[in-house]
Amino acid sequence: MKKTLLAAALLGGTLAAHAADQNAASALAPVIVTATRTAITADQALSSVTVITRADIERLQPLSVPDLLAGLPGLSFANSGGYGQQTSLFLRGSNSTHTLLLVDGVRVASVSAGLAAFEQIPVEQIERIEVVRGPRSSLYGADAIGGVIQIFTRRGTPGGGLQPSFSVTTGSNRLLRGQAGLSGGDGHAWYNLGVGAQYTRGINACRIGAAEAFAGCFTDEPDRDAFRNKNLSASGGYRWDNGAELTGTWLRSLGEIHFDGSYQNRSRTLQQVAGSSFSFNPLPAWKTTLSVGQNLDRYDNYENRDFVGYIYSRRNQAAWQNDLSMADNQLLTLGVDWQGEHIDSDTGFLASRRNNTGGYVQYQGTFGRHEVQLSARRDHNGQFGDHNTGAAAWGYHFDHGLRLSASYGSAFHAPTFNDLYYPYGSGNPQLKPEQSRSAELGLSQQQDAWNWALNAYQTRIDQLIALDANYFPSNISKARIRGVEGQLGATLAGWQLQGYLTWLQPRNDDGGANDGKWLPRRPGRTARLDLDRRYGAFGVGASVNAAGRSYDDAANRHPLAGYTTADLRTSWHFAPDWQLEARLANVFDRHYETVWYFNQPGRGAFLTLRYSPAR
Repeated sequence: MKKTLLAAALLGGTLAAHAADQNAASALAPVIVTATRTAITADQALSSVTVITRADIERLQPLSVPDLLAGLPGLSFANSGGYGQQTSLFLRGSNSTHTLLLVDGVRVASVSAGLAAFEQIPVEQIERIEVVRGPRSSLYGADAIGGVIQIFTRRGTPGGGLQPSFSVTTGSNRLLRGQAGLSGGDGHAWYNLGVGAQYTRGINACRIGAAEAFAGCFTDEPDRDAFRNKNLSASGGYRWDNGAELTGTWLRSLGEIHFDGSYQNRSRTLQQVAGSSFSFNPLPAWKTTLSVGQNLDRYDNYENRDFVGYIYSRRNQAAWQNDLSMADNQLLTLGVDWQGEHIDSDTGFLASRRNNTGGYVQYQGTFGRHEVQLSARRDHNGQFGDHNTGAAAWGYHFDHGLRLSASYGSAFHAPTFNDLYYPYGSGNPQLKPEQSRSAELGLSQQQDAWNWALNAYQTRIDQLIALDANYFPSNISKARIRGVEGQLGATLAGWQLQGYLTWLQPRNDDGGANDGKWLPRRPGRTARLDLDRRYGAFGVGASVNAAGRSYDDAANRHPLAGYTTADLRTSWHFAPDWQLEARLANVFDRHYETVWYFNQPGRGAFLTLRYSPAR
């Protein structure tokens, strides 16, 4: 009961973003907050960023967050058998635990495994997503080696009046999804309430009929593996005439996943994020923000209908941030973060709690054509002591919207509870934090009808946690990751084009048996092309997503073939605020795997009816 009351008290998100004046941004340069923890336009960020809006989501018609993000620069997924199944995200070739996920400013990931359940976040409850590539530990602390992804849930609009919305989707594999929302606001307040559900009978998660199937799927179950999800969201806020603002968000996602396993084959999951923030200006040049948040994560595991076990984690968070305007185009940010982690399980861990406190400082300045961003942070972890990180970035603006940037940053990742204390001899309490150093060079240009960006980088990771020959986690590895990313956006003859390209070398660099081998499940080449156009009330579009060869294991014995998939979509705005959408996914029914011996959905057709009043 106390935990439930705490979650209710923390209703809402820690978003300083909502306190920013977003009217200052143009369509080509939206306001973002993730890159610097302050409101800046995307073209001011001295890092590689991608912003996905609600309009993009409705245009692309994704069924999940991985479906939406796959193919973005430096970003790939490994999925174990279809929608709702366990999914790992790899950003810039770093490990799946090296990307920090924030939902409305609240840190989200399992305390035990360190993984964020992207597959459990309902895409219909999302307003926008910001992807920031490159190390961000100097601002956020642990886990931000590859970058930070922040998801903002849907919200109302001050002065927008009462606005209901809903959508219903049906399609292949008996998929049925529904969402309903109610938002509104006046000159000072805003709110949003949302409820949704999704069901699919799924596909057979494992590819069967081979002797090696035991190694990948653990058992031979030639059945469909269903996925169910129910979700609720709420957000609200109030802004006073003096600029002070109180905000809050809450997101709850309940899932049930069937899969193939020898001693368990079904899980019931809970993902819950809650938070609140209050910001005000004690002085005209000083803005301060106080925020609290909580993330709950629970898995109840079953073999058929028999309860097998559970694992539950809770992360409480608090932060105090101060933004000081020192002069025109010069901003100093100082802050402190605290988080307390707790884990509970039927198996029992040697330790179940730890705390972390971090203090940080950041300077942002513009001097003519030059931009400078400097940041430093010191974290004190209850298990690992003090850890220092820093970052420096510089940008130079040429004529015609051309900009050159260079940056360097360090980051770290603290071992998870599973790494340290997993029972049955699978944990290693002697593990040390992983440490990284990254350097990056970027060139970009913004014009009215087109924009492009090119970024090259190298990341070295020391004390990399890997399993030895006895499947025991140790700090035995190093990695050297090199990559080049490109983005291109343009409007040509009425067509909206967005293209992404990644070249990646994620190599083991430990000098041992696997030296020079590819890090698992990270393709060396990825590309994505989105093409859309409107003809009056009608819209048409297509996406092509390609990934090169990768390997499922550290020794590179199990190759995963490259693949290319294509999607087609159309929409019909048949009445004010009403739209009919259709999507044909994986048009050529391409068979591919992102995890060895786990299937991916084939060709699928989906139809959506949407009511969404214009804001």
